[in-house]
Amino acid sequence: MSEAAGPTAIYDAGDIYDAIYNGRGKDYRAESAVVAKHIRSRFPAAASLLDVGCGTGGHLTHFAEEFGDVRGIDLADGMLDVARRNHPGIPVERGDMRTFRLGRRFDAVACLFAAVGNLTGEDELRSTLRSFAHHLAPGGVAVLEPWWFPENFTPDHVGGSVVTHGGMTVARVSHTVLHDTGDASRMDVHYLVAKPGQEVRHFDDTHVMALYGRAQYEAAFAEAGFTVEYVTGEYPGNGLFVGVKPVNQEGE
Repeated sequence: MSEAAGPTAIYDAGDIYDAIYNGRGKDYRAESAVVAKHIRSRFPAAASLLDVGCGTGGHLTHFAEEFGDVRGIDLADGMLDVARRNHPGIPVERGDMRTFRLGRRFDAVACLFAAVGNLTGEDELRSTLRSFAHHLAPGGVAVLEPWWFPENFTPDHVGGSVVTHGGMTVARVSHTVLHDTGDASRMDVHYLVAKPGQEVRHFDDTHVMALYGRAQYEAAFAEAGFTVEYVTGEYPGNGLFVGVKPVNQEGE
């Protein structure tokens, strides 16, 4: 087994990331439909969407069927490389959710798969929501999938899966604990990756994810000028925050 042959982080390995979540049956189409429904219910004429933290583009391809003008940003080049290859008709580019500036506005912004958990501290959460507001037209909608809250986070959780997808078999084992800081989770993950004709590769990765509370999310939305609603029961995981930028708010 070759240790050196593997990547050092899952976000550097878009192909492996895709194999894991597609192999586990993540329903990007159904998730995108729920997000689009919430956007349409608040902004029926929405025609453009920005996917922040778009990853390999699993949601983007379905958003493109609903909205005529779709674009994505992500901070990881390994994810963007796969998004560009798999969805060549959808523009994606490197961008930091805290500070990005694209020089235009959208009718909707989506930030899914708990990408916001990669932030640190309330200042970064607030700057991210301000970036969303800056890129929204008046009346525009921001949909954000949170990571777990402190009150519903399950420490000492062990997860595992073995999937085969696209000729690649990936075994993934994770262990998640409360981070030493007390305001984040720490997930240590090990991967074994095998393809015919190649050595089995192993790498491990650590994800530190902020455990913002519901009140912190709502305060960040409010500070950025949004009205906000927290909705549960339709979307897997920890629900969705849906914020609306007032029609009389022009932004920066």
